[in-house]
Amino acid sequence: MYFADRTDAGRQLAARLVHLEGHDVVVLGLPRGGVPVAAEVADALGAPLDICLVRKLGVPSRPELAMGAIGEGGVRVVNEQIVRDAGVAARDLEAVEERERTVLAERARAYRGSRRPVPLEGRTAVVVDDGLATGATALAACRAVRAGGAARIVLAVPVAPHDWTTRVGGEADETVAVHTPAGFAAVGQFYQRFDQTPDAEVVALLDRSREEHGPAVRHTAVRIPADGPVLPGDLAVPDGAAGLVLFAHGSGSSRHSPRNRSVAAALNRAGLGTLLFDLLTEAEAGDRSRVFDTPLLAERLGRAAAWTSGRAETEGLPRGYFGASTGAAAALWAAAAPDDDVAAVVSRGGRPDLAGERLAGVRAPTLLIVGGRDDLVLDLNRRAEALLRCESRLEIVPGAGHLFEEPGTLEEVAELATAWFTRHFGAAAGKDQ
Repeated sequence: MYFADRTDAGRQLAARLVHLEGHDVVVLGLPRGGVPVAAEVADALGAPLDICLVRKLGVPSRPELAMGAIGEGGVRVVNEQIVRDAGVAARDLEAVEERERTVLAERARAYRGSRRPVPLEGRTAVVVDDGLATGATALAACRAVRAGGAARIVLAVPVAPHDWTTRVGGEADETVAVHTPAGFAAVGQFYQRFDQTPDAEVVALLDRSREEHGPAVRHTAVRIPADGPVLPGDLAVPDGAAGLVLFAHGSGSSRHSPRNRSVAAALNRAGLGTLLFDLLTEAEAGDRSRVFDTPLLAERLGRAAAWTSGRAETEGLPRGYFGASTGAAAALWAAAAPDDDVAAVVSRGGRPDLAGERLAGVRAPTLLIVGGRDDLVLDLNRRAEALLRCESRLEIVPGAGHLFEEPGTLEEVAELATAWFTRHFGAAAGKDQ
């Protein structure tokens, strides 16, 4: 017996992995028992923790015996020798796989909710389980991680049979085990405590890691083609982003707006991606007719949204629009386009009246945030809300003026926007599953 429990095993394993610190590592635990072990490794390396979802394909007459495994992304590994020896028919194997695919999808929703998996592209992925027996699950996990774009895979377990590297078949770039005994019957024999890990513990460990480390945010300076001019922008995508918010700034402002950047930072901390970009070129920004050309600004916002759908880090993410002042009219105009699938819209001190008749065509849930001291804009937003036929809400921030410069008012805007986008992105993701 080598380990008191999975936490002890994780600490011992982490001591063998210190050479990976600082190498852009993502630690992936195999649910459920591998996650407590992986959590200790992630803490030691200061790395984000996520899960690698795989399911064992058990022999129908002996479910504890793995004849293969499946993973996310359509990964499938079958041990043909065990299938033959156990006399498993093709239809029975198919039935087991179909059942486990259903469980896999349910586990993904239970563990991650609306969050996407942590991006693996170009990173070192450390795949961790509480031990390795047949190797089928670990093999499927490595293949799933490789398909996710990891540059390097490290398969790490507290205990495995002495010939375990042969069983894995070179699927990992590096293998690490604390103990590799010759006498190996089952993983549990090497633990003093080997109780089943409940789902609630897996979720709690993932949430704790996210709260302690926060999602790593990748910032990229981008250039967006807009049917003529190329518009500069700043794209920020947290690991496991649940959605992407595109900002439409108001007149006289740009992607450098301190107020929009403050809201964007709050959204990033909540696990949402953001794109701040200039709707106009420097030359165009001096032309007042362009500044108030709502159809033009809306068209460019829509083009930017389409552009994000073709990027690896933002493809498939539910999208939202955050419009400020005159930019809110552009956001609402774009949201009313028949082919626009935006999931939510938020307006801060907006001029929805500039969207005119297009308001009735907006389908995305819309939140209108107005300062309590901004009388003219407040009246315009009340009239606009009456014209909206989608789910909508008007939030008045007491004591705030048009620019939300009063202490605490912009923070309230960020909280309202975060809650609105998070709720509706989650609903959009649920429809797609």
